[in-house]
Amino acid sequence: MSGQNACPALRAVNSAWRRQYSTSARKTPPALLNSPNTVFSGIQPTGVAHIGNYLGALSAWGRLCARSPPSTRLIFSIVDLHAITMPPPPESLREYKRQGAAMIMASGVDPERCVLYAQSAVSAHTELCWILTCMSEFGYLSRMTQWKSKLNIADDASTDNREAQKHLNLGLFSYPVLQAADILLYQTNQVPVGDDQVQHLELTRHIADRFNTRYDCNVFTMPNVLLTPTPRIMSLKNPKKKMSKSDTAVGSRIMISDTADQIAKKIKGAVTDSIEGITYDPEARPGVANLIDIVAGITEQPQKEVVKQYSMMKHGEFKTAVTDVIVSNLDPVRLEFQRISADPEYIDAILRRGAERANEIAQLTLTEVKRTIGLL
Repeated sequence: MSGQNACPALRAVNSAWRRQYSTSARKTPPALLNSPNTVFSGIQPTGVAHIGNYLGALSAWGRLCARSPPSTRLIFSIVDLHAITMPPPPESLREYKRQGAAMIMASGVDPERCVLYAQSAVSAHTELCWILTCMSEFGYLSRMTQWKSKLNIADDASTDNREAQKHLNLGLFSYPVLQAADILLYQTNQVPVGDDQVQHLELTRHIADRFNTRYDCNVFTMPNVLLTPTPRIMSLKNPKKKMSKSDTAVGSRIMISDTADQIAKKIKGAVTDSIEGITYDPEARPGVANLIDIVAGITEQPQKEVVKQYSMMKHGEFKTAVTDVIVSNLDPVRLEFQRISADPEYIDAILRRGAERANEIAQLTLTEVKRTIGLL
């Protein structure tokens, strides 16, 4: 998977960004010359992943690992500093980090081929974040969609939201700057994300351009978005809502750790409709469309091909077929996840080694940043 394989519309967006933020006339620091093509992405440690997390990130990372040329540098981070904006208990966070690493490896990411590490183990992330915070506009951050959604919930006068207001901390407001630091620290060329993260990539490019322009330099590489092909996976119980681990309805989501029987029960209970046949219409038939999206994401087929295969089935038959596809593809991942999780010392060793490799790369950028702004 590469920028050349992205959809035409996305290539046009990236070309427009390159024209808008061109800094080719500026001097590139010697330490950053000849940097390899770099792909970076991260995932929060929040416990065992559900199928939406798997299709939206983890499986895409596994494909990148298997299909990228050897010259491409792949860096995947467990972004535990982001996780403490709404902090879990300390022991849970420690366990979630190991689970996150195990899930990433079980999804096909080879730690020998990639750099896999925990964000907090590389101090350059927080150092660069502070520097970038000092050139990030309050107004721009205030317009970020995720922040506005949190603010709207807290400001809703129709309900008592005092408790929600207590959770609106500075970390929630400024975490997109930390996200920008994560990306820019490794001279990232491509960031595989879902469409809900494109705005954050735009902010990252904006911050990088402000820095490069202010100091008349080429310190930061302009990252391009690499959209993951699977649409957002929705709740099995309410296909108008995104699938979430926080949903009180256990049957609303399929977890990586679910057995074949558990998956079959959840798919059987998934909300569909009373319309005969299998067609793809996310607006009129969101439940059926959600199951089609799951199959399409797992099998790497367009939705229209999935529909062609199952169009004449009754709903019960279709759900059985969906179950078979999910089980046959997720069961090996589940078993590998269990195998890796049983060896926490191995996981810790992988993360330590990954942090050492990540730190070597990160310090090159951080040193150039400090030298550029006069701290060195």
